Amino acid sequence: MRIAVVGTGYVGLVAGTCFAESGNDVVCIDIDAEKVGKLKAGIVPIYEPGLEELLRRNVHDGRLTFTTDYAAGVPRAQVVFIAVGTPPGEDGSADLKHVLAAARSIGRNLASYTVVVDKSTVPVGTAERVRAAIAETTACEFDVVSNPEFLKEGAAIDDFLKPDRVVIGSESQRAAEVMDELYAPFVRTGNPILHMDIPSAELTKYAANAMLATRISFMNEIANICTAVGAKIDSVRRGIGSDARIGSRFLFAGIGYGGSCFPKDVQAIVRTAEERGYDFRILKAVEEVNRTQKRLMVDRIQGRFGQDLRGRRFAVWGLSFKPNTDDMREAPAIDVIGGLLDAGARVVAYDPEAIAECRRHHFGDRIEYTDVPMAALKQADALVLLTEWNEFRRPDFDAVKAALKTPVVFDGRNIYSRGTLEKLGFEYFGVGS
Repeated sequence: MRIAVVGTGYVGLVAGTCFAESGNDVVCIDIDAEKVGKLKAGIVPIYEPGLEELLRRNVHDGRLTFTTDYAAGVPRAQVVFIAVGTPPGEDGSADLKHVLAAARSIGRNLASYTVVVDKSTVPVGTAERVRAAIAETTACEFDVVSNPEFLKEGAAIDDFLKPDRVVIGSESQRAAEVMDELYAPFVRTGNPILHMDIPSAELTKYAANAMLATRISFMNEIANICTAVGAKIDSVRRGIGSDARIGSRFLFAGIGYGGSCFPKDVQAIVRTAEERGYDFRILKAVEEVNRTQKRLMVDRIQGRFGQDLRGRRFAVWGLSFKPNTDDMREAPAIDVIGGLLDAGARVVAYDPEAIAECRRHHFGDRIEYTDVPMAALKQADALVLLTEWNEFRRPDFDAVKAALKTPVVFDGRNIYSRGTLEKLGFEYFGVGS
């Protein structure tokens, strides 16, 4: 099938590459000429395991191309995906200016019947606005479909090639059949393609992320109660996760959620509710808990070392909001490091992938960086772990203890055993333990 993907951000690049990997002819369109030039050369602007290898192979084999010109991809495409950014506005609502600009450009370049797909995360009613924007600029026949993505950063390739489910929102049987044909190679093991009306499809993505964010904030509240009463959050997690009605996923306590999806999508669904006169009280509380949780680690550090951290040096392991990505959008590390700096501390940080992102967009030269994790520990007052990269899980604790000025560990992701570290002579501060 001939496909065009508008937008080469995280979603568009993964989608375009994976569609090409399944044998389709894919053109990815982006107005950023510098980015397109790099992609043509096989340089991937984001870190996602497996993406660079797949992209280079499909570019080499001629199934995947990149351009800044809508006319080079849209007229011959059977399906055009809109996968541009929808950043939050000041009021939390999704900003659709890029989506609607893409829709108008698509309309100006349609040559025959085309299925236009909203792949970006967009609020209910967006498909109708996209339909109207395209209709302003074309007399060609087209259908608009909602096809939300459910990709986890760090596992996006697997998620796309082997989806739990594919959600298709459409009012057209013709468009639905085209989408069924396109996704058939990805659901051969029997996972469902769920057909529904467009508003339901648009709301499904927000509802899914809101539910996951709620579980995280709920467990962080339980963790804080554990600290107050002397219970252990890991024991509570296993106790409730064994209940089949609850399950074990997304029950890990920590220093809050971040990334490009959960914060933005929670805000957007709250705003959508407000626009319809409904007060989404649970999600407002989820947001507030998450904001508070990000500050928790700084409070615990100051509880141990005092409010004034001048003259103190802290080693930070992990900057990205989760492992296997360089994404620092809404990362808890931003709040924790910012709080340490505000209190007068020095910070030296290590992350396998996010150092360049941190330096460029967040802290610049206000903190120190190292490309060796153990080097960050030298004469630091404590180790502060903020991202659970696999390489942090089994360090040489004797070497860690020898490098630190004082053997103190603040574990923001509960990846270490309190009992083990205390036997080794560390002071250990986890979340809810």
